[in-house]
Amino acid sequence: MKAVNATKDDLNEWLELASEVEYLFGPMVSDPKFIQALEKNINQCNAFCVRENDGLPGSRLLGGVLFSSAGAPSYKIGWLAVSSRARNKGIATELLRHILKLVEVPAEVSVTTFGDDIPDGRPARNLYQKFGFVSQIESIPNGPEGGSRQKFKLIIT
Repeated sequence: MKAVNATKDDLNEWLELASEVEYLFGPMVSDPKFIQALEKNINQCNAFCVRENDGLPGSRLLGGVLFSSAGAPSYKIGWLAVSSRARNKGIATELLRHILKLVEVPAEVSVTTFGDDIPDGRPARNLYQKFGFVSQIESIPNGPEGGSRQKFKLIIT
């Protein structure tokens, strides 16, 4: 299993992945702003994915992440999701390892993820904590589905 740059050929599969997690993230597949952001990230080589059987572009996606280095040395994980059929198989860990290799030290990597009151969001929180991300007190608005959000930050020296 290998994280690679997403290509335009992955767009439909990326939207398929997004449709699986809309109950957590809110509407995306029908949101032109999400599609624009996805296309922009793909074009700027800021979208990474793990394809089923390490397949060619356009193969089923097991997981994906959008990662911004525009504010380096402050980096941002904008979106990370894993297909329900591929959870607990190290996909998110591979994606996170991949993007953290792209960070130029010293750096700060931030992500807004689910609050502790979202049971299906706990694996994401646990993943970030496993990598050393620390929860921040900063107030974050609730997500589109109404659940709480929390910012996590990783300082790399």
